[in-house]
Amino acid sequence: MFKRRSFFMSKTRIMIEGTIVAALAFMLSLIPTTIGSSFTISLGMIPMTLFALRRGVKPALLSAFIWGILHFPAGDVYFLSVVQVLIEYPIAFTFAGFAGLYAKKVQQALMDQDLRSARKNIVYGALVGTGARFFWHFVAGVVFWGSYALWGMNPWIFSFVMNGASGLATAIITAIVAVLILEKVPQLYLPKDGNLIEKHSH
Repeated sequence: MFKRRSFFMSKTRIMIEGTIVAALAFMLSLIPTTIGSSFTISLGMIPMTLFALRRGVKPALLSAFIWGILHFPAGDVYFLSVVQVLIEYPIAFTFAGFAGLYAKKVQQALMDQDLRSARKNIVYGALVGTGARFFWHFVAGVVFWGSYALWGMNPWIFSFVMNGASGLATAIITAIVAVLILEKVPQLYLPKDGNLIEKHSH
């Protein structure tokens, strides 16, 4: 009974944490970082990547989904069609949670006091989460925003260049901040409640 209760309490705690992170990510994404019509740096990827590397894929996917959904009540949605909106908000943002694929490796490296490995896996996590999200923005850019491409450029090239540049800049900034946090507050990656991602077997 007690085990079941503590299991539900820890699940609730993780969900609350994820919802707070989603709200923080959304607030950070309201900071204007857009240059021109298509280049942007998504600051919300910073807390989302931290959360993903702290709690793992499933909680991160849910938190990132909430982040995408928060755009609707806030009226911060670019609408061309229903499918475009679904791709660019619920789907694209949810994929940011895939940074959590590296959570086990980061936590294991920290427990082994292997900072080099922890840094490397944090960078991988930032690249994968950001890359997975911006892949969907790239798809939407080709399919839905192609007619808006500047200078009459080929929609594939335009979307690849703009979303590629935005994704890469976002990933680099996210990775730098996440590594700096590792240096200063490594325990952020190791939840106090002991709910670590299952350890690797050596």
